[in-house]
Amino acid sequence: MREKHSTPTVELFVSPEGYFQELVQKGLSQRKVQTFPMVEAYLVNLLQHYLDARNLHDPAYASESGARNPQTLAEMYLTAQNAESFVKAEMLRKLGDRTLYISGFFGDSLSRKIIDVDYYAEIGGAAYASLAHCTREDTMARVYTVFSDRFLEFVDVLTYISHHSFIKSDESILRLYERYMRTGSELAREKLEEMGVLTLPQDQVKLGKQS
Repeated sequence: MREKHSTPTVELFVSPEGYFQELVQKGLSQRKVQTFPMVEAYLVNLLQHYLDARNLHDPAYASESGARNPQTLAEMYLTAQNAESFVKAEMLRKLGDRTLYISGFFGDSLSRKIIDVDYYAEIGGAAYASLAHCTREDTMARVYTVFSDRFLEFVDVLTYISHHSFIKSDESILRLYERYMRTGSELAREKLEEMGVLTLPQDQVKLGKQS
């Protein structure tokens, strides 16, 4: 009887960060947006952060002080301008990042509202510009200036990523990946592979949990 020889299947592991990096590079290329590596890295971190939709919203009240958090974009911007330096930088970064992400991923719904993408771009661009002025680190100041001056270009990049990937605001690839590594769930593995994230074989996952 002839022996059957099966060709071994090699599965490569692509980290969530690597997955998002490929998306960002493809989006920049497709939209013909030229920039430098720190801006690419910033966009990758942005995508990872906002995969958890809870990061798009602040609670109505600050947990420690009990003071009411600003709820509108204008309130956030004005509050940031009057805050102490560290708090100011954090609020401006959050405002810039949030308006950029929402404009890219939810721009279609914004176009049907009174507050449209142009308003988000105006507030977000102003937040990044102010952040660039109060940031001491030269490289990050340059990154924020790029986003301020070319806000709508990067909205287009995120919109492209939104339309040509499996990223959804209500599903976290990171959480799926962690679930697969923790439990070896076949369902989690299948969903990850549908999204383009190749996973380690289960025997290697089990071996990693034992070591």
